Amino acid sequence: MTEPTAPSWAPTRALGRSVLLTGLLLLLGVALGRVDLVLLAAPFAIGAALNLRRRPQSAPEVTITADEAYLVEGGAVQAGLTVANADVLGYDLVVVRTRTSPWLRLEHADRPFAITVPSDGWAAIDLPGEALRWGRHDVGPAAARAAACGGLLACRPVVTAARGVRVYPVTEPFKATESMPAAAGLVGAHRSRRLGEGGELAGVRQFAPGDRLRRIDWRVSLRTRDLHVASTLSDRDAEVLLLLDLLGEVGVSGGVGGSTSVLDTTVRAAAAVAEHYLHRGDRVSLLEYGATARRLRAASGRRQYLTVLEWLLDVRADPVDEQYEPALGAHHISTSALVVVLTPLIDPRAADMLAQLTQAGRYTVAVDTLPEDTAPPVRNQWTPLATRLWRIERENVLGRLREHGVPVVAWAGAGSLDLVLRDVARMAAAPRGR
Repeated sequence: MTEPTAPSWAPTRALGRSVLLTGLLLLLGVALGRVDLVLLAAPFAIGAALNLRRRPQSAPEVTITADEAYLVEGGAVQAGLTVANADVLGYDLVVVRTRTSPWLRLEHADRPFAITVPSDGWAAIDLPGEALRWGRHDVGPAAARAAACGGLLACRPVVTAARGVRVYPVTEPFKATESMPAAAGLVGAHRSRRLGEGGELAGVRQFAPGDRLRRIDWRVSLRTRDLHVASTLSDRDAEVLLLLDLLGEVGVSGGVGGSTSVLDTTVRAAAAVAEHYLHRGDRVSLLEYGATARRLRAASGRRQYLTVLEWLLDVRADPVDEQYEPALGAHHISTSALVVVLTPLIDPRAADMLAQLTQAGRYTVAVDTLPEDTAPPVRNQWTPLATRLWRIERENVLGRLREHGVPVVAWAGAGSLDLVLRDVARMAAAPRGR
């Protein structure tokens, strides 16, 4: 491995003008025999010699600082630039400029900064701002160019790599009060249809070997002259699978407080639903419906919630060819999991996927993530009519899905899934024909 070479310092135009003017005055003074021209050139020559008697050996070191804490879109971002000088000579002028993501609104980040840095010292530039949208954003790269020796020498631009900032989606308020259609874990907060040690009374039955004495119902036992015990339903946890439809992106994202695209609604809704069920002790998994088909395994707890937020930062629109069917089968999904499909329903393959999951016996709920005011740009006089026809066709698709038993609800924050979860839980509790 070769050692890095010392940065080269090049003469500036000021040094070139000084040398040119000095040489020209000396030449004219000798040719014309005029001492005053020689004396006039002396200050330029002496000044250049004094400034160049010691030359800098190192270039400025630029460091980008950015928040590494938990940042949520709409929150404050503290970023900055630090220029350090390890040389024995001070920098007369350092011009620093940095790029930044358009979703990070940093103050004065769109203009260069001119600062002076003393010898063996440093100078800091603060860039406070606001995070406008979720995702992984960059502060930088940053470039700096220093001038020394009275502005007669300048180093080549020093470029520093960008610094990443993670901005998590804001969790819209969501709270589902309805019970889960199926609970299959060992412990949890949901009432199960299976008998076990829980708090929900299932009925009274005769005493059997292995029953606990504290379960004896003395009133019924005295009336019937036989021991009877109270049976309860077990409390179990449930698995929630969040299926993200990434086959297309519709709408223009305006960041927090601005217009909302399909991807914005999908990511924010997924974060809210995951936070709600993980807070209740359930297991949550995520799956992309697209070309890459990324998956996050089911788990519970706060660690899983942070993992979900980190996983959502890499969600991107993942369109595939119309003739290609994303690899997603019902056998990949647990029979007891509640499948919450976040989809704009703009691709026919998404509707087919919902119908297949429902026909396979999976508990499926479709959340419509298409913004209400979404419309294509007007290109001609037929655009509004074509948009209206497309919306009518989409309503027909929603109607056919409901006929197949797929509940579809538009995302509206708190209580969005209460009605459909009530219907799914009722259907799950109903006896099935053999």
